[in-house]
Amino acid sequence: MHFASDNWAGAHPRIAQSLTDAAGGFAAAYGTSDLDKAVERTFSEIFEHDVAVFFVATGTAANSLALASFNRPGGQIFCHHEAHVNVDECNAPEFFATGAKLTTVQGIDGKMDPHALAAAIARFPPDFVHGGQPMAVTMTQATEAGTVYTLDEIAAIGAVAHDVKLPLHMDGARFANALATLGTTPAEMTWKRGVDILSFGGTKNGCWCAEALVLFDTAKAREMHYLRKRSAQLFSKSRFIAAQFEAYFRDGLWLELAGHSNEMASRLAKGIAAAASARLAWQTGSNEVFAIVRNERIKALHAKGAVFYDWHPPEHVKRTMAEDETMIRLVTSFATRPEDVDAFLATL
Repeated sequence: MHFASDNWAGAHPRIAQSLTDAAGGFAAAYGTSDLDKAVERTFSEIFEHDVAVFFVATGTAANSLALASFNRPGGQIFCHHEAHVNVDECNAPEFFATGAKLTTVQGIDGKMDPHALAAAIARFPPDFVHGGQPMAVTMTQATEAGTVYTLDEIAAIGAVAHDVKLPLHMDGARFANALATLGTTPAEMTWKRGVDILSFGGTKNGCWCAEALVLFDTAKAREMHYLRKRSAQLFSKSRFIAAQFEAYFRDGLWLELAGHSNEMASRLAKGIAAAASARLAWQTGSNEVFAIVRNERIKALHAKGAVFYDWHPPEHVKRTMAEDETMIRLVTSFATRPEDVDAFLATL
């Protein structure tokens, strides 16, 4: 009963096999192999747009390089206060952007409120040099709260950013989960709604180590080549990342895996909602479930081998909790089995 993180899950067998298949023979290095180029074309087909693709090893690297590409002196990057770039990346975005600062924006359910975003940007007028200058907006899809921005909500954030000529970055560590939830296309969830650059995650959804930066403005590609090299993210044998993405996209595997993960989360959420000893902290739309559980049940779950994390509740949830309750986070993955979910719920 492993619900700690989708990072705990291994690689899907078809993706693992792709690494073996790519291991023999010789191939051009540093992203110039035939396989690298073929996968880049696949990205353009999937997004219905001519894109530039840069493979990197981690989501933190993707996010940090994306934001660094928009660097400005005194730059202010606007993000949700619970965003991964703000609370879980050890200041890497600021480090790679050589002095930029994250400015947080409020919003319920892990989503930036467009009006709050506009107000935050307005606090940095162009003629006030002491405060710095707006540089970029970054949003997370699916969010750190497990919720999913609707297409209209993405467009609203994009409109606020573009009204003041700011680029919009999307942290898509769980991009496939959000896409499966909305039942839309990659194009509709990104550039058609104002997204300029995307951190495209595969690691959480069955890949071994495969993340990509997707640039919808290919004119930015030249500078990104240098940023990636300087950050030590240019892999000589990049065919091993390309091989993972080739298998990931083949026959729609990536959406199949995300759909399964979401389905397992939904199964968990329904069971928790029906339990006497627990309740949902809020409704989510991806593969993360947040629940408030009585402490004695948490001990029983751990005793049965369930693995999950206690989670810090936001203030509006904390006010509803009793002293003998704890908020936990449960994350499903492509490897989550229905019987594991049912065993968890039976113990709960």
